[in-house]
Amino acid sequence: MFGIVWGVVSIVILAAVGEGFQRGNLDVLRELGKNIVIIRNGRTSMQAGGQRSGRIVRLTIGDVLALQQKTRLLEYISPELMRSAVSVKSAFNSSSLQMSGVWPVYQIIRTIEVSQGRPMTELDNDEARRVVIIGSTASRLLFADRDPVGSRITLNGLTYTVIGKVRKKAQDSSYTGQDDERLFIPYNAMRQDFPLAGEFSTPDSLSAIIVAPYQRVVDDLQAILGREGSAGAFGLAGRTPVEAEIRAVLGPRHGFDPGDIEALSFWNTAIEAVLFSIVIQAMREFFISVSVVTLVLGGIGVMNIMLVAVRERTREIGIRRALGATARLIQWQFFTEGLSLTFMSGVLGFAIGWLLCQLVNLAPLPPRFAGMIVTWQTAALAVAALSVIGVAAATYPARRAAALPPVEALRYEM
Repeated sequence: MFGIVWGVVSIVILAAVGEGFQRGNLDVLRELGKNIVIIRNGRTSMQAGGQRSGRIVRLTIGDVLALQQKTRLLEYISPELMRSAVSVKSAFNSSSLQMSGVWPVYQIIRTIEVSQGRPMTELDNDEARRVVIIGSTASRLLFADRDPVGSRITLNGLTYTVIGKVRKKAQDSSYTGQDDERLFIPYNAMRQDFPLAGEFSTPDSLSAIIVAPYQRVVDDLQAILGREGSAGAFGLAGRTPVEAEIRAVLGPRHGFDPGDIEALSFWNTAIEAVLFSIVIQAMREFFISVSVVTLVLGGIGVMNIMLVAVRERTREIGIRRALGATARLIQWQFFTEGLSLTFMSGVLGFAIGWLLCQLVNLAPLPPRFAGMIVTWQTAALAVAALSVIGVAAATYPARRAAALPPVEALRYEM
């Protein structure tokens, strides 16, 4: 029973650890954005259309509109204008912060979710309203513990109204800085008040384009990496169907070859998420295989104990056979006993494993770990493994007991 209990506890705990680790890390990855692609200026590495290689490709708002019209793989698209070291002043304090001008859909792409106030709307952008959403750390710098919503702040001397405060984000990666320390305003307001500076910049120039593909595109990518393994991910950098489609749309606009993977700079977080899922799945399969081996050893222990029980109860079997018990009845008796022993141990093991998981969840949890999560898949796996091992452990002793001749069983002496 101890072997079965320990095997089930191992399955529950190891599967719960893997699930908690996976969910915790995926939650952190999603703080940057769920399966997003960040497109930035690049430099051509191939000659195209009679133009030399080495040209800088600069993104414009026209590229965003072209992607909206011509792509089939992208669900969300937003331009982004970025400005660093913006002088920000409130009635209580001042600071130098980073700021982005974006479309409202950017909030979906980048999980910019407000804990106070309201999110940015299409009307805010269409009318170029001077409204701002403020990160949690930026709010603390400018307003301490006060509610910032409704307050006015100045951005490089221009007055903006705070309409929302972003919830605190457990973000461990970024491309311009932590969202907690940033400000977000409507793209049209940013274009009007804070256009990109620089010799080659125009009113249409962008810092980046942020897109998110449909989930089916990410699922297809996961299938590709599943076939090729994690090593294939390095060859996919800049070459997934999403990047290929983007280059196919923007190549003719900027005069570069769509096959030139250096013409635009990409950061595809979907590749990272899929790779992480593959690693976690491999880890989970290893943990479960170790647990199943422990269960098998426990099942062998049950079988041995039942074989000893058959030997010790040989005279009992002989008497029952002499009184009319059939071989099938004897077999069923020992089969039921072995199966019951296995399942009693399994239920006890699952209860202990679940209780241990709940106790661990009461303690402070480290970053990137969502807790010990017991799923229905874990329960189904434990039941399936127990069913197979229980039947295997009970069948052989039951057959041995049923095969004993009544006369020989009555002659048996302990």
